[in-house]
Amino acid sequence: MSDKRKKVIMDLVSAEFYVPMKEKELAVMLQVSKEDRGELNRILNELLAEGKLSLTKKGKFIKAKYPEQELVGTFISHPKGFGFVEIDGREEDLYIPVDFVNGAFHKDTVRVTLLPGQSGRRQEAKVVEVLARGIRQIVGIYDRSNKNFGFVIPDNTKVSEDIFIPTERSKGAVSGHKVVCEITDYGKGNRKPEGKVIEILGHVNDPGVDIMSIVKGYELSTEFSEKIMNQAQRVANEVSEADMVGRRDLRAVQMVTIDGEDAKDLDDAVSLTLDGALYQLGVHIADVTNYVQENSALDWEARERGTSVYLVDRVIPMLPHRLSNGICSLNAGENRLALSCLMTIDTKGEVVSHEIVESVIRVDRRMSYTSVRKILEDRDEAERREYEELVPMLEQMQRLAAILREKRKKRGSIDFDFPESKIVLDRQGHPIEIKPYERNVATKMIEDFMLIANETVAEHFHWLELPFVYRTHDNPDPEKISKLGTFIRNFGYSIKNRQEEIHPKELQKLLAKIEGTPEEALISRLTLRSMKQAKYTTDCTGHFGLACQYYCHFTSPIRRYPDLQIHRIIKEQLRGRLDGKRIEHYNGLLPEVAKHSSQMERRADEAERETDKLKKVEFMEQHIGEIYEGVISSITTWGIYVELSNTIEGLIHVSTLPGDYFYYDGETYEMVGQATGIRYKLGQTLTVRVNATDKIMRTIDFVIPQEAGEEELNMYGEGREQNGKE
Repeated sequence: MSDKRKKVIMDLVSAEFYVPMKEKELAVMLQVSKEDRGELNRILNELLAEGKLSLTKKGKFIKAKYPEQELVGTFISHPKGFGFVEIDGREEDLYIPVDFVNGAFHKDTVRVTLLPGQSGRRQEAKVVEVLARGIRQIVGIYDRSNKNFGFVIPDNTKVSEDIFIPTERSKGAVSGHKVVCEITDYGKGNRKPEGKVIEILGHVNDPGVDIMSIVKGYELSTEFSEKIMNQAQRVANEVSEADMVGRRDLRAVQMVTIDGEDAKDLDDAVSLTLDGALYQLGVHIADVTNYVQENSALDWEARERGTSVYLVDRVIPMLPHRLSNGICSLNAGENRLALSCLMTIDTKGEVVSHEIVESVIRVDRRMSYTSVRKILEDRDEAERREYEELVPMLEQMQRLAAILREKRKKRGSIDFDFPESKIVLDRQGHPIEIKPYERNVATKMIEDFMLIANETVAEHFHWLELPFVYRTHDNPDPEKISKLGTFIRNFGYSIKNRQEEIHPKELQKLLAKIEGTPEEALISRLTLRSMKQAKYTTDCTGHFGLACQYYCHFTSPIRRYPDLQIHRIIKEQLRGRLDGKRIEHYNGLLPEVAKHSSQMERRADEAERETDKLKKVEFMEQHIGEIYEGVISSITTWGIYVELSNTIEGLIHVSTLPGDYFYYDGETYEMVGQATGIRYKLGQTLTVRVNATDKIMRTIDFVIPQEAGEEELNMYGEGREQNGKE
């Protein structure tokens, strides 16, 4: 439907009688109701971004007349002044030389034209026009140059120029303050960008300012407006009798929630019974849509945020805590509204029948991953006594989870079992411990149940041929798989790929072969890098990594907007309300929801990575001069990256490598000494010394120790050796 509306607008602006109009004039001409004005604004912005419309200096819309070789995309700047342009649907970015940036700023939507001559591997282009600014605020360190002006030095290294701040617009900031500044003039040529300070976060060394700088830099909203909080306050604390009418009453069914010890938003519960040889698995998800009505202030805010963001020292929720930790949290002993996916599964892991219902549930016990691990893996007697009435169900769950995992394994599902970083902070926010966060029997079990529920719901709605949001994962780029194949041959492994396509089973077999080997972490990470990113789409094109045809995100509506969105569709379908008008409504709405949710997910991932990197650098500041053992995780023209067993990665710059000059040809995954023939290979174990750290650039520098007596590892290294022996 969105495409149809775009066609109506394009037909109008292309007509001979059309005179340039502003948005309000277009709304009147097209007879757009007040309720649909937001949709009109969205479509006009999309047409601008696609390069089909242009704005005059007076803000009127006209049809764009661009040559065919001109394209529209997002400008990504580089600290050295050049940049790249990302274009939807184009595999490789365009390279923009310094002389052809034409005033474009990082994240701007730009129109580019391809350059005929090529001086490098990438297609080159020049920026013709900036269509929309991508960054309006910059976070950085204020530097008072003299009494009349100062500068903000951006935290984001991709923004290569400092922002000029007249003193009267500094808000009283002093040198060393971390500030948020609004850009008032983007500058051009020799003229620097200008701005005004709108918020002072504190001094650069104050506790918490480092994380808050990242939060502000990614424009993550930490607060909810008064209107939204008032709406959340009006939500009931308890489920009323009226709310339960017409729902499947599952309160007598034994069920539990299983989460981390510190989790507060419990949005999924599980139940299991045996019917002969058949497992009756219930996955019960909080019915958040009952409290977040479509087009309410709460809904618009959740849609804009797209996802909750989990940073090292805080959670920035998609919904106010009153909902996520209250009526929408499946707290033990409380009546709660849910959407339940009830599946009958045979001993081969096949879902032989299923039902999706609106339900009312009451969780028996709130359990932790640690408790379930103690019960199932450690056979801890005290823990088994504590949860005596639940032990039989948990043991059945363990058996079913193993069946489901084996079924996924047979079809080729890829399981990347990476140890994520667990960063422990003190009360001032300083890191005191960093270690791998390991999955256990309980985390895997819940993962297995959520996966099968997501698959079942996706397949159900695919065959109904209704508007829906799917989670899709495209096949890897053949060139990247070819490079991976070249690399793993150095270790004696191979992968089969025919007709430029690879089956996920081949990658799964590779991961099985390397399990327990010294090169496991390295090859696993390179395999992951060779794959594309998963995203949200309205077309059900399958999920390569899970080796399944149907997949969606159904199980976390508290923290992911796509889940919340499809819950709404599911309920309307169950209630028989998905008529032609509603189908048309969703067909127009969902493409933008899918696209925006994917973008917000990327933003959250980047912010999470940046905060982790920051705390890792801060942690290693305390260990400068100490010796560690690590593995070469990446090789570039500028040096060798080494990853320690606690997940921290640092760089040995090529200039500090002992010996002669080194070269890297970009293909062999080796750094080779030209005269001595010394070789550094990916996956090679190296002893390194922590040489320097840089919190601003978030980098850690290692060197290879030369002094006598430095071969012994410190206590961290000794711990790693013991773990390796175990």
